[in-house]
Amino acid sequence: MNRAELADFLRRGRARLEPSDVGLAAGARRRTPGLRREEVAQLAGMSVDYYTRLEQRRGPRPSRQMLTALARALRLTDDERDHLFHLVGEEPPRRGTASAHVRQGLLLVLDRLYDSPAQVVTDCGTVLAQNALAKALVGDALARPPRERNLTRRFFLDPAARDLFPPEDRPAHAFDHVASLRAVAAARPDDPEPAALAAELRAASPEFARLWEAHEVSLRRPSSKRFVHPVVGLLELDCEVLLSHEGRQQLVIHTARPGTESYERLRLLQVVGLQDMAPSSP
Repeated sequence: MNRAELADFLRRGRARLEPSDVGLAAGARRRTPGLRREEVAQLAGMSVDYYTRLEQRRGPRPSRQMLTALARALRLTDDERDHLFHLVGEEPPRRGTASAHVRQGLLLVLDRLYDSPAQVVTDCGTVLAQNALAKALVGDALARPPRERNLTRRFFLDPAARDLFPPEDRPAHAFDHVASLRAVAAARPDDPEPAALAAELRAASPEFARLWEAHEVSLRRPSSKRFVHPVVGLLELDCEVLLSHEGRQQLVIHTARPGTESYERLRLLQVVGLQDMAPSSP
């Protein structure tokens, strides 16, 4: 681990970004350019002390998961992400395989969708990145342990995850989760991730097992969804799904039609989110 080079690379990566580049409010005038340490730590889901020690050449060796989070927070390109891994003495993730690294361009699009809840999700349902309004709507996924960031796992194993949807809509969500996972598992027979997730849920959830046996197949497509927020109430939102070039990551965007009650409630949610009143689940 090259601590000096790592510290310099992190500092330079932080200095080249402005708050608006990552979807944050600029706030008061800054004495130095770039993001503050606490802002990078927030984006990466780590403590400020941990990140500070990395920049001061005295931090512990980051895990692969932490390196991926740092690459995402600093909006690194694939080449820069690989360099970050090399500085720590880790082999970068192989390109062309399923990865938790979100491409820089996709993150830039996400950051600019300040008035629409949006998040980047793998085709297996794991949340990789969210904008502020998505966190206000569905909770901060990256603040949870890695296993709890998968939407399909949480829907079937965590009862609180279903509270986000009206009771009458939950069967359709269950069907969509299972049908999508089956399609992904069939498309990638050599990838252990979708098969392992399906096996885990078949053993742990009778509902999932029953739906899995039905052998329905369906990928995520544009649709209309209803969300129940504890502060602003019921929102009916249109859901658009944009695929990355290899199809394994999806940018999911929710919008409200202008002039509707949901549109006004979504605008209110922007204020609620800024006041850090977002729900803790799902």
